Amino acid sequence: MKTFLIYILLPAVLLMGACTSDFEEINTNPSKLTEAGLRELPFMFSRAQSAATIHRPYYQTISILMPDLYAQYYALTTTSFTTDRYALNDTWLSRPAIITYVLTMPQLQAIFDNTETTSSEYALANIMKAYTFHRYTDQYGPVPYFKAGSTESSIPYDSQEAIYDDLFKCLDSAVTNLKANAINNVFGSQDLIYGGDVSKWISFANTLRLRMALRISAVDPNRAKQEAEAAVAAGVMTDNSQSATIERSLNGDDANGLAFNAANNEFSMSSTMASYLKGYQDPRLSIYFQPAVATGEFKGLRNGSSATAVNLPGNRPNQTSNLGTKWVERNSDGSAWEAHLDGRQEVMAAAEAYFLRAEGVLNGWDMGGGSAQEFYEKGIELSLEQWGIDQARARTYINSDALPVAPGDETNSPPVSNIPVRWAGSETVQRAQIATQKWLALFPDGIEAWAEFRRTGQPTMYPLLQSDNADLPVGTFIKRLPYSSVEISTNGAALEEGRKLLGGPDNAATRVWWDVD
Repeated sequence: MKTFLIYILLPAVLLMGACTSDFEEINTNPSKLTEAGLRELPFMFSRAQSAATIHRPYYQTISILMPDLYAQYYALTTTSFTTDRYALNDTWLSRPAIITYVLTMPQLQAIFDNTETTSSEYALANIMKAYTFHRYTDQYGPVPYFKAGSTESSIPYDSQEAIYDDLFKCLDSAVTNLKANAINNVFGSQDLIYGGDVSKWISFANTLRLRMALRISAVDPNRAKQEAEAAVAAGVMTDNSQSATIERSLNGDDANGLAFNAANNEFSMSSTMASYLKGYQDPRLSIYFQPAVATGEFKGLRNGSSATAVNLPGNRPNQTSNLGTKWVERNSDGSAWEAHLDGRQEVMAAAEAYFLRAEGVLNGWDMGGGSAQEFYEKGIELSLEQWGIDQARARTYINSDALPVAPGDETNSPPVSNIPVRWAGSETVQRAQIATQKWLALFPDGIEAWAEFRRTGQPTMYPLLQSDNADLPVGTFIKRLPYSSVEISTNGAALEEGRKLLGGPDNAATRVWWDVD
């Protein structure tokens, strides 16, 4: 993190060295780009987008082997890794910081340093900053934020409350400036998410603001209500044309990381997913996952399986369900998996906005008209539509009385819960329904799904079969990521102060600021 400024300046210095001989200007103001260098700002934005959404080199360790398992989207079919039993890998714990401070923020900082604060370019960079940091702080709690990039020898950690406060301000100013500037396209084709479409960025920013408002609804309900109502009034996502996905390619490290790792076949559908998807007769089952190669049946396995259990014949990779054909398929002779490395990656879907609004209505907030049930059902409809399922099938699903079933795993697990799809009469059940369907709709974004599981306690999940973490006995769930030894060795004094902001020990059982229930 101390080298953040170096990474900010390095692209600028390289660009200026290639484009100008004005060494005096370089030496006196190295953070400013030349006119030629300014033309590189769209490229810097695309690099920040690629990294912030987790590109191929980091996807396995930052997403699949930590949050995706904690959200119980997958379970491991290999004994090579133990994070499915909450045994934490110190090297991997440092990697979200690399994504944030090395690969994303320097690019965005170059845009901040070389554009006006009211410009549309600055606004888009601010939105990506909010997206990046809310995901980062949600995993750890206090992190360096306000002075990240400083040349000081010790970079202080900031409370999650203070970070959220500033991110709300970033999103509000970004939307205000985008609307005031009335520019239709920013960064053009270098914007890998929306192709420069400003109207879609506005709806994205407002939906992100609504997401963050619900996140703090238990710890700061008044601020949450204020931010949520402002977000809806300013215009959140309302249809799938506004959903955010990022372009992936075979160039460099930009491939789809989920597809790349699915080809290794080291994880499968979890038993939790199997119980819900099979029980609900959910049409997304055959889209999210594939039948097992050996049996032609959909099958998952329990999270926290011991090495012995993972090696049971019925839990081997060819006996359980790999990801769906959007990401990976068997080759022509059926001997191996082939990944769709250039498939677009999901970032945020319009369905989420409706589930957030449904919960907001139950909280008594003004969510722009409509009942909680209407928003809930619209969220389901949009999620199914997103994956190519027509309205008739969606309506059948919404009206179904189906319940989760025994997943048919090697542990003979019972149904994971008794929460139905059809809208219930009890508010307690309604909140569980909203959270459950949102969890299904967020797939495959395990970082967001894990955050929402910690906040709401829903959906009901199976306890781990075995925990290898003394702080997290069987029956409990992981609450945060501890700081890595890299932070201890490079920013130790500040870290000691930062740990005091946690309100508990620096381990995986301590809750982050907004996780109060």
